[in-house]
Amino acid sequence: MLTFTVRRLVLAVPTLLFISLVIFLLLELAPGDPMAQVPLTVPPEVKEKMREALGLGQPVHIRFLKWLVQFFWIEPQILIDNIFGTGLAEGKLRVLSWQTRSPVMDIVVQRMPQTLWVVGMSYIIGVLIALPIGIYSAYKQYSIFDQVGTFVSMVGFSVPTFFTGVLLIVIFSVNLGWFPSIYDTTHKVTDWSSFVFQLRQMAMPVFVLALYNAAQISRFMRASMLDNLNQDYVRTARAKGLGEKAVVLVHVLRNSMIPVVTVIALGAPQVFGGAIITEQVFKVNGLGQLLIGAIEANDLPMVQTLTFIFALLIVLFNIIADVLYGILDPRIRYD
Repeated sequence: MLTFTVRRLVLAVPTLLFISLVIFLLLELAPGDPMAQVPLTVPPEVKEKMREALGLGQPVHIRFLKWLVQFFWIEPQILIDNIFGTGLAEGKLRVLSWQTRSPVMDIVVQRMPQTLWVVGMSYIIGVLIALPIGIYSAYKQYSIFDQVGTFVSMVGFSVPTFFTGVLLIVIFSVNLGWFPSIYDTTHKVTDWSSFVFQLRQMAMPVFVLALYNAAQISRFMRASMLDNLNQDYVRTARAKGLGEKAVVLVHVLRNSMIPVVTVIALGAPQVFGGAIITEQVFKVNGLGQLLIGAIEANDLPMVQTLTFIFALLIVLFNIIADVLYGILDPRIRYD
């Protein structure tokens, strides 16, 4: 298992380099000019100097290599400096946002807690709800619980998150006034009342994302459980006198989790991208709203960094899913 994990991590390096090259070239070919928002009264020679200051006067391959060095070499040094108080990256040029003229990773770090509060919590809640519902629906196939669960799952998966978010705002914020419609990103939890307010403002965006995630994962869990409940090894285990609880929760569940692990692991980074719409609806000042603002402002360094972070999460969780296969299924041998 260790050999496989190291091999996958090594192979991930050229994969990420190729992904970063594709993202960089696509953004280079995209229409738009960062100087388009500069007032028309600015002389052309001043605009040209501004373009050179942003690094736009250099060849494409030089700018790409500089971005690689800044992202993979300088930014980790910045992290080490912040943790241990060293000065490895002192005076070195970082990836700067064209819109704010600030380091891109500093802005990402500032927005990350808001995304983790909403998106991370919603995904954890969605998984914790989906797994028991899928397991019990498969064990009690065609029961009332299974039919209700199937209906709710289909609705949750079919209805887009922007519609669900707006519907909840109209019902619980406008009509009932139970929850705030706009997420206050400046709020800090210092006592019990502030903690309760944090829960209230998280309730609707977390519910919207948790419903969508739980609907998808529960259907995969149910289908995988049904496929394994009819296998010969289940009848053999029952014939040997094993209890029904041990048969379902030990033998069947362990084999059924293999395809579900793929859905859960690969769905985690996709939630960060899919939360863009939900963050826009509830005005959560997270990574999704940051990406939308960067696209509108034609801030290519910010867009490139965020999209590459999403790609990095996909590759990382893909490796995690492959490693979990060997843990769940002893028949799989990687070493």
